[in-house]
Amino acid sequence: MDDLGDDSFLGNVADLLSLMPFAGTLGVALDSATRGEVRGHLDWAPNLCTAGGLLHGGALMALADSLGGICAYLNLPPGAQTATISSATSFIHGIRDGTVAAVSRPLHAGRTVIVVRTDLFDGTARLVAQVTQAQAVLARPA
Repeated sequence: MDDLGDDSFLGNVADLLSLMPFAGTLGVALDSATRGEVRGHLDWAPNLCTAGGLLHGGALMALADSLGGICAYLNLPPGAQTATISSATSFIHGIRDGTVAAVSRPLHAGRTVIVVRTDLFDGTARLVAQVTQAQAVLARPA
């Protein structure tokens, strides 16, 4: 699904996820992406769980970091790139089945740092985790 709004110069939404092979390996799916909001999801799978059948916190953090990174990327100035420099996660509820939906939004898009918050929800739209990350704005190497 392409949802680029006024950001049509950015290309196909699916191409954004291809920039991060690790996200694809985990099964992260990108649903829509604009500068103001990135949406995606991750399906529960046994290979992504802890011994108790709960979706691993690292999988949830990877979902948030992937979408947050795309959100930061979409807010970069021309010629810049980004990398996560800090991330804080609050886990609220465990996931034992279904799909985790994630929504990333920029809180601050500055000259040197972009701050993104990602909310993760279960199938009943209950908040299960919240991640706030800071992304450095970096000059591309020559």
